Amino acid sequence: MTKIFNSLYFKVILYIFLTVYGIITVIPFLWAFSASFKPLSEIINGEFNFIPKHFTLDNYKQIFLQEPLFGRWFFNSVIIGVSVTILNLLFNSMAGYALARLHFQGKQFWFFLILAVLAVPAQITLIPTFLILKAIGWLNSYPGMIVPSMVNATFIFMMRQFFVNFPRELEEAAQLDGLNAWGIFWYIVLPLAQPALAAQAVFVFMGSWNNFLLPIVILFDPEMFTLPLGLNTFKGQYISYWNYIMAASMVFTLPGLGIYAFFNRYFIQSVTFTGGKG
Repeated sequence: MTKIFNSLYFKVILYIFLTVYGIITVIPFLWAFSASFKPLSEIINGEFNFIPKHFTLDNYKQIFLQEPLFGRWFFNSVIIGVSVTILNLLFNSMAGYALARLHFQGKQFWFFLILAVLAVPAQITLIPTFLILKAIGWLNSYPGMIVPSMVNATFIFMMRQFFVNFPRELEEAAQLDGLNAWGIFWYIVLPLAQPALAAQAVFVFMGSWNNFLLPIVILFDPEMFTLPLGLNTFKGQYISYWNYIMAASMVFTLPGLGIYAFFNRYFIQSVTFTGGKG
């Protein structure tokens, strides 16, 4: 079996398959990028061309200069995405480290409870979340968007698995130097967990940035909309402004690409680390 995987024919077929898959995946994005420079009439005429016949920047001018709330939607998404990411990095890492290294009563119960939460679809918790936020007056607010998303069972489990394999010798050496459990976690463990934290940051930020379900339930003031919710307002009952939607979508993708580019080196290290342990 190993000889088959290492053979030249297998590698050629694999690269052809990956190339075709990559082209199929990137075609919709290229079309959307092209459509962001087309007038609406050229988009809805049904022709499938990548080079605009009538190149225009009016779509971008419209969303930045004529749509007064677009900047506010972008700001809301950044505030919520960055806050949710930072809080997840902190709390998921603390919970994962406690489950992996500390000894306390009910540790196994909490671990299996977190595993059980992984099996619960997010849609099921949506109505209870709405009722709780309504009861404490957090509907249509930043805390209402941030607090319910500041921990994630999936990444608690991921960090727990990372810390299980963390070298105990480093913790024992730090303990001999006089550090307590918090000091060991903050000054020794957390800095060395950068690959896992980077992978978590990419996934959490992208999940928050693209989140549409929670905002559409708890946000009702247009000034509090996030970008996914704001994009939806370009779709009308009788006409949809696909040219503005495509231009806004291109702006919408930039922060995600920036986050991935910034954490790319650590992200690859995390994937390599996980694969090596497997």
